[in-house]
Amino acid sequence: MSQITLISPATLIAITGMRKKLGEISAANGRYKLSSLSSQPHVNWNIQRHIPWFGFNNSSKYYYSYGKNNISSIVNVSDGGAISVPHGWPLEKVSDDEKGSKMKGSSRFFTIGLVAAWYSSNIGVLLLNKYLLSNYGFKYPIFLTMCHMTACSLFSYVAIAWLKIVPMQTIRSRVQFFKISALSLIFCVSVVFGNISLRYLPVSFNQAIGATTPFFTAIFAYIMTFKREAWLTYFTLVPVVTGVVIASGGEPSFHLFGFIICIAATAARALKSVLQGILLSSEGEKLNSMNLLLYMAPMAVVFLLPATLIMEENVVGITLALARDDVKIIWYLLFNSALAYFVNLTNFLVTKHTSALTLQVLGNAKGAVAVVVSILIFRNPVSVTGMMGYALTVFGVILYSEAKKRTK
Repeated sequence: MSQITLISPATLIAITGMRKKLGEISAANGRYKLSSLSSQPHVNWNIQRHIPWFGFNNSSKYYYSYGKNNISSIVNVSDGGAISVPHGWPLEKVSDDEKGSKMKGSSRFFTIGLVAAWYSSNIGVLLLNKYLLSNYGFKYPIFLTMCHMTACSLFSYVAIAWLKIVPMQTIRSRVQFFKISALSLIFCVSVVFGNISLRYLPVSFNQAIGATTPFFTAIFAYIMTFKREAWLTYFTLVPVVTGVVIASGGEPSFHLFGFIICIAATAARALKSVLQGILLSSEGEKLNSMNLLLYMAPMAVVFLLPATLIMEENVVGITLALARDDVKIIWYLLFNSALAYFVNLTNFLVTKHTSALTLQVLGNAKGAVAVVVSILIFRNPVSVTGMMGYALTVFGVILYSEAKKRTK
């Protein structure tokens, strides 16, 4: 007989045992069965409660009976809950009753809603950037990026410090601070250059170039870490690059400066990804994406403020003058900035509720959707050659993802 005692509703959930390594399992809404294995020794487990994830009765003591066969206990898990269990102990979903089935359906609709929000925010901020910088004539990409980063700073603090979407992670050393600063600077370059390219290139061509990110990621990973991929993985990058070359030749609105800047933005995005893996690789320095944004965004504002004051002279005065003639510019900037944060939030939530691989697949499809939507909205001319080139690039990216998955 092993006794389980509920310590206090205010203490942190943990299941600890003698000489046993613990693992954490995240589960969606529902009732789960935690089963012991007959090969496991009889050990005492102490369960402490933090929030009502465990559906016990009102009595103060609970018991597990251990025998020769598998013994189980039923626990209730709320959405996003996590259960710490010994490695090797299975966690099985208990058959849903009518209420459980409704909860499962609600969870599915919630995930679909998240994906739709992620698509809408990603494509929305891209199209609105294009409209402001090209069609509307607001020719200040650095200031626009600074507005984005300011919104990300404010919303990140509210989401983490007040709404507790994720636990607050602190910067632990001066070295870690400088590492995050370096990432923030590269992040600024990638976003600013991406916005500048939208002044000269249609969204469809911009997305075709952006799809070559895996090519630059592989190059930087090899240069900086000497990490070699399988030859099949490198081979899949051939259609990625070939597709962009074909799309460039068939692009009616090709602009050399915009093309070079967009390539630089894509390379900077890949460099930031590789550096993040190198600089924040130790367990003590790892930050989830929301906390990393919390620290990177205000650093980015510090970098962008002098740049916009020097390179985009009197941008604040010009923006206010534009607002006096058309107040919609203020609402465009506010909505666009909030949408920029929402991109990061939905990106994190979709990854949390699905997987990084699912996000990658959705990202490949997102580029194609953005191309179609932008052509329908902005009516930019496209050629069959250009579309074939972009399709080849997307096909190459899909092959690259599959090759990476198989070589792991």
